[in-house]
Amino acid sequence: MSNFTPKTLEKVERILLALDGSDSSNDVLKVGIDLSKLFNSKLYVISVAIAPGLEEILDIFPIEVIEKIEHKTLNYLKTIKKKLEEEKIICEIIFRAGPEPSKYIIEEALKNDINLIIMGRRGRTKFIRALMGSVTAKTIAETFCPVLVVPKGAKFYLDRILLATDGSVYSMFAAYEAINLLKYAKGELIILSVAKKEENISAAEESVRIAKEISEKEGIKGEKLVLIGEPFQVIVKTAEEKGAGLIVMGCYGKTGIEKLFMGSVTERVIGFTNTPVLVVRRLKKD
Repeated sequence: MSNFTPKTLEKVERILLALDGSDSSNDVLKVGIDLSKLFNSKLYVISVAIAPGLEEILDIFPIEVIEKIEHKTLNYLKTIKKKLEEEKIICEIIFRAGPEPSKYIIEEALKNDINLIIMGRRGRTKFIRALMGSVTAKTIAETFCPVLVVPKGAKFYLDRILLATDGSVYSMFAAYEAINLLKYAKGELIILSVAKKEENISAAEESVRIAKEISEKEGIKGEKLVLIGEPFQVIVKTAEEKGAGLIVMGCYGKTGIEKLFMGSVTERVIGFTNTPVLVVRRLKKD
């Protein structure tokens, strides 16, 4: 294992919530409030008035419709700000308008030096694999900070965290993130590696051993699990059986059109689980 200490969520001073006014946004907001209180963080709340391009406006949408969308989005943000202030949380609302929500989310994350983005699983548009919204997928693929994806109706808690590892450097980043969260929450860590075949068991065992070694050095005790099967199915099932309130996974970034996809395991876990998923990734800059 190489000697490196990745930057982790040791200080979550600024959290960005991406809300769209849907029912699932209520769950995202609740998670944001919980984490803001845990870390004493400032919350930035962004909502995008999704407007079509100029040609579409001229051809289909009267200006009054666009103005109505923007007005509704602004009022929604003001309502959220009032609620957060009642919770004694320092917050800032961000209004953007345009056809590319993920682009604006990433821009605001960079501009405000955000440590963590929290968003729902599904967007308003169809994703090519029908597993999650395109806004969520593109945000994860492009951003440089961890993204917490909250499925509708999910119960979020840090009493028990499931770390899914494959021994890669990206999984090591994820391990540090999970461990740091547990330093604050004082919960339990379950370390899981899934071997697709029996001949892969030794590699899976090594992945778990490394992660456990890291956790023990940080004073966090972890349960070790090495299972055989289809990785995303085993991860989803184990999270449910173990009562995990959060799944933490690493993810690698690619270039070009492949940026739309996060890797089949991570993407499918997010698509099929009812547990919030923290995606930790580092994308090498060009």
